[in-house]
Amino acid sequence: MEHVLGPITHDILKKGLTYPEFRILTEKLVAEGKTTGANQSEAYLEYTRLNHQRMKRWDKTLKISTEMTALVQSISEPQVWTVITEAWCGDGAQSIPFLAAVADLNPVIDFRILMRDEYPEVMDEYLTNGARSIPKLISMTADLTCELFIWGPKPDYLITRLKEYKHDAKGLSYQDYSTEVHLWYARNRNHDLEQELIPLIQSTLIV
Repeated sequence: MEHVLGPITHDILKKGLTYPEFRILTEKLVAEGKTTGANQSEAYLEYTRLNHQRMKRWDKTLKISTEMTALVQSISEPQVWTVITEAWCGDGAQSIPFLAAVADLNPVIDFRILMRDEYPEVMDEYLTNGARSIPKLISMTADLTCELFIWGPKPDYLITRLKEYKHDAKGLSYQDYSTEVHLWYARNRNHDLEQELIPLIQSTLIV
């Protein structure tokens, strides 16, 4: 029996996808007119098509600061970074390319992606205010006995903005709100995400 901290096990991680594998899967799903999960509605198929383009764009344009690069490269003990997401998740498409690129800076980081609906026992361990919000990044030691940090499902600014939207008396449409969110991602260029990750990663170096 595996002696691990929570629901993420070595057997589950073996079934997880690397970022390149996730990109290939998303491209294949788009070509077939499908997405991940049970909801195969036209809306979710369109989200997946958009996400494929978003990730493709980020793969070509994202930049990581010298501070982050030096920090990640200073990690000496192996870590596992597990991301819970789905192909239709817009926040995932905006954040995961950067998370994967950061992890790729150091070979001691094993970066894996799990589909939320395939592993409900994992997702339910990392709820956000009782909701299965994604993406969620969980960093653990390589033996899975110690949880190092958790990030997600989106940068703090957007968490606050979502609360404002839900209480917006003016009744901003979801389409307009979504457009605003993805415009923010494009303009922010992962700055907030990076600034939130830096102290989390730094905390893993304090032993």
